Amino acid sequence: MSSVIHGGDLAILLYFLVLNSFYALLLVLSIPEIWEQTRLAEDEDFQRLMQSDALPPITILVPAHNESATIEASVTAILTLEYRNFEIIVVNDGSKDDTLERLRHAFDLYEVPHLSGDAPHQAAAGPVPLAHPHAPAGPRQENGGKADSLNAAINASRFPLVIAVDADTLIEPDALLRLTRPFLLGRQIAAVGGTVRVANGCTVKDGRVIDARVSGRFLPGVQVVEYLRAFLFGRLGWNRLGGSLVISGAFGLFRKEYLHAIGGYRTTSVVEDLDLVVRLHRYLRQHKRRYEIPFIPDPVAWTEVPESGRILSRQRERWHRGLIAAMWQYKGMLFNPRYGRVGLIAMPFFTFGEMLAPLVEVVGYVITVGGLLVGVVNANFALLFVLVAWGYGMLLSLWAVVLEEVSFQRYRRVGDLARLLLFATLENFGYRQRTVWWRLKAFWSVFRQKKTWGEMTRKGFETAGKQASEPAKANRE
Repeated sequence: MSSVIHGGDLAILLYFLVLNSFYALLLVLSIPEIWEQTRLAEDEDFQRLMQSDALPPITILVPAHNESATIEASVTAILTLEYRNFEIIVVNDGSKDDTLERLRHAFDLYEVPHLSGDAPHQAAAGPVPLAHPHAPAGPRQENGGKADSLNAAINASRFPLVIAVDADTLIEPDALLRLTRPFLLGRQIAAVGGTVRVANGCTVKDGRVIDARVSGRFLPGVQVVEYLRAFLFGRLGWNRLGGSLVISGAFGLFRKEYLHAIGGYRTTSVVEDLDLVVRLHRYLRQHKRRYEIPFIPDPVAWTEVPESGRILSRQRERWHRGLIAAMWQYKGMLFNPRYGRVGLIAMPFFTFGEMLAPLVEVVGYVITVGGLLVGVVNANFALLFVLVAWGYGMLLSLWAVVLEEVSFQRYRRVGDLARLLLFATLENFGYRQRTVWWRLKAFWSVFRQKKTWGEMTRKGFETAGKQASEPAKANRE
């Protein structure tokens, strides 16, 4: 028994050492990526090209379900984007609040004939597609979920590029210009992802974040650190490895022809963005297409994150449940050389690193504590386990904050930087264990074949002087 406990603890220690070292590799790989993207963004000739008619037209897809607290600010931000040729399609996905009425009143919408396309989606609930020459357009349909709404929006779109944007997301004015940069470089781009940042605590005016702040509340504040870590070096590092599996559902640009080729968004998935990108990789590899799916760090969209543990737990459980389902659904790609670096690097990392990490961590806690109690594991080894599992991760979070500070510098106050460093340190003491528990519950949910999204309540964005107070969002079931 002593050998089993000691061997298990050693194996788990090695697991976290390898996993965190891979995260460190992504951090190192992200540094030249940031330098290259910054150089391109500041190139004068390239800036002139981005203001020309060479830019491809884009359709912006906005699924909306009970989004009355944020829909006006979000659509206002989209309407004033610095881009020459785009259209907006908002799909009112069976909202039970006044989402549609707010849109109709704010933008003088009027009814137009039904539009149709190839992607499967729920039948619209009556002859009420709405449009305006300079405002949103789109059908109202029965509640079918976010993926179903996006398919309906794709069917109504006119342009070859489509970007999916959550209705609770605020896009920065030049974000589309920056997001289309790879298309102007003559590369075979299938999709592009941009950065999503946390809007909680920021000051918003006319659909714009005019003062970026880090919330003083722990839950939204610590999520700022998580988002910095995930986007700034997590996804940037994958550009060099060529195997990114995630484009945020809140802010991602796709070639419409490829979306039609794979049948659009899969409505049975609870993380439709991950599922879509994996299927996109699979389709393009199987058809031997040359393609890239890069992440660009400087196009930014801001979103509201959960501020209560109850709502956050539902979100994280759903995310992990979707990850488990996707890795099982597409297990044929795992270690399959036919899919290149996606099959040989990305799929193993997301399966054995991201997916299994909460299981391994809980087993590590049990073995370490049990070994200490029975005298099999000494205190020095237990401390080493904590340093590798927690301390290594804490250093990576701190480096993400440093990377933000030396590159994009969105948070200009010393107090905000101090909060980021504090949250990056405190994240491992309590919050990390809660997220492990939430992700662990996802395995039981998969076993029970749970399909629901769960309720998601939002309070709306802060304005320049007052806090929006409307009850917001009961997310789709």
